[in-house]
Amino acid sequence: MLGKLMLGCQALSCALVLSMSLAAVAADLGLKEGAPDLKSAGPLAFAPEGVLLVGDAVNAAVYAIDTGDTSGSPASVKLNVEGINEKIAALLGTTAADILINDLAVNPLSGNAYLSVSRGRGPDAAAVLLKVDGSGKISELSLKQVKFAKAALPNAPAPGGEGRSNRRQESITDLTYADGRVFVAGLSNEEFASNLRSIPFPFGDANKGTSVEIYHGAHGKFETASPVRTFVSYEISGDTNLLAAYTCTPLVKFPVSQLKPGEKLKGTTIAELGNRNRPLDMIVYSKGGKDYILMANSARGIMKITTDNIDKIQGITEQISNTAGLTYETIGGLQGVVQLDKLNGENALLLVQTDTGALNLQTVALP
Repeated sequence: MLGKLMLGCQALSCALVLSMSLAAVAADLGLKEGAPDLKSAGPLAFAPEGVLLVGDAVNAAVYAIDTGDTSGSPASVKLNVEGINEKIAALLGTTAADILINDLAVNPLSGNAYLSVSRGRGPDAAAVLLKVDGSGKISELSLKQVKFAKAALPNAPAPGGEGRSNRRQESITDLTYADGRVFVAGLSNEEFASNLRSIPFPFGDANKGTSVEIYHGAHGKFETASPVRTFVSYEISGDTNLLAAYTCTPLVKFPVSQLKPGEKLKGTTIAELGNRNRPLDMIVYSKGGKDYILMANSARGIMKITTDNIDKIQGITEQISNTAGLTYETIGGLQGVVQLDKLNGENALLLVQTDTGALNLQTVALP
């Protein structure tokens, strides 16, 4: 849309045309000017036209923020920044020990990376959104006066408690955009607490979402209380599915067409990837004519999971002692990865924790 509006732009009028075109895009997407009241900045994803989706678990809301970042050469970007946590701390006037990088997302239109950050620890931490451009320059995304929209979750857990007892912090565990909708994983205040929501984009009102149930092969039982930790959208036999990973580590598919507000849905467990582990982030990519899932984990390294026969798997319904379902290989050369996103068709962007505690942004070839 923006590119079409810019055609024929003359030098003296380009600024005016750009301003008008960005305003038109924001209006089309249902965004209005103002200051988002972010209380926390967690999961990130990109919607069309450079709109950044931000999950705010404290507010139990998803924000769509117009970054104005709609052009660039993502195919040529190779971003490497050592000690990015220390550089962010310096930018924010604090120490590396006093910040927490919560998520990483790459804008597919520009190749610029965006980070959600907590400045401070505990309930009083401030939410910060940062952009890292192709040269490694870090800048704060101002929220003082931007085009944005907000979708509040109507049945999130109530605030309160500390640590694992604070279920509000898991009202949003991950999110993504696909097929004109924003999908949000997390906990609700329902009896079947694990929840997947499908919100129209541009934002309409968020609904109660779908309560989801899975069979956890390592535990040998059905579960409804543990949230999805990370997920991606993936087309199987022409239908969009959500591939969702849980702690300890079942991988489950949910057909998007079956996500009905206020109803319950039982997923199909297509892999058990090993217990005593928490999945951290995942992407889908193509290489050599095949599709793969790349998953970062807390205790089991980086997994490259095949999607072969994903359409034919009947599902795991009995207790297992090790792994089953879709097969994977561990990428031994990638250690300490805590977040990742697809940078372009050839590369991934990783957030890597070193032995010294420093965090690096690192571009690597998709394995």
